[in-house]
Amino acid sequence: MLLHIHPETPQARLIEQAVDILQNEGILVYPTDSSYAIGCMIGNQKGMDRILKIRQESSKSHYFSLMCQDLSSLSHYALVDNPQYRLLKAILPGPYTLILKGTREVPKKLLMPKRNTVGLRVPNHVIIQAVLAALKAPILSTTLKVPGYEAYELNNASMIDEIIGQHVDGIIDGGACSMEPTTVVDLSNGAPEVLRQGQGSTTLFE
Repeated sequence: MLLHIHPETPQARLIEQAVDILQNEGILVYPTDSSYAIGCMIGNQKGMDRILKIRQESSKSHYFSLMCQDLSSLSHYALVDNPQYRLLKAILPGPYTLILKGTREVPKKLLMPKRNTVGLRVPNHVIIQAVLAALKAPILSTTLKVPGYEAYELNNASMIDEIIGQHVDGIIDGGACSMEPTTVVDLSNGAPEVLRQGQGSTTLFE
């Protein structure tokens, strides 16, 4: 199913269709403030397996992130102290992937071994924000990558549909994404550590 959703004024009817796909154990491709992503609900093991098959990866070599609506939702799944909360409030929503200690709400299989950390995002994108608001839950998410295809080919919903449409339950066409990756920051050990410089400014972490 290809859903053509307006990037500034998302149609409520189509947002509900996207939510229905996720709630019925489907997998969904959607735009973010970095690139197109693919995701499913927490606890949807079949969905996770299908996503890994599309990416041609094993569960041991790849970790999913939690796509959250806001800082309140993020704090439900990650341990955030007061200084970190103030820092995150200043940068979110935005193009950041944050590594934080996970709470008991995070299934063990989603935590990075030994460190008990999890990756989280609060995207600054109207469409996925609308989906998350209606879903009232985070999305288990990862960047859309398909071996054998260049990144630019996965920045057009119609092309994505041609490539993997038969393997997913829904694709949101929200126009082209920036394709510049998120900035990855590890906040799990106190002092912020920038693991990857991307779109997001690192000024506040210095």
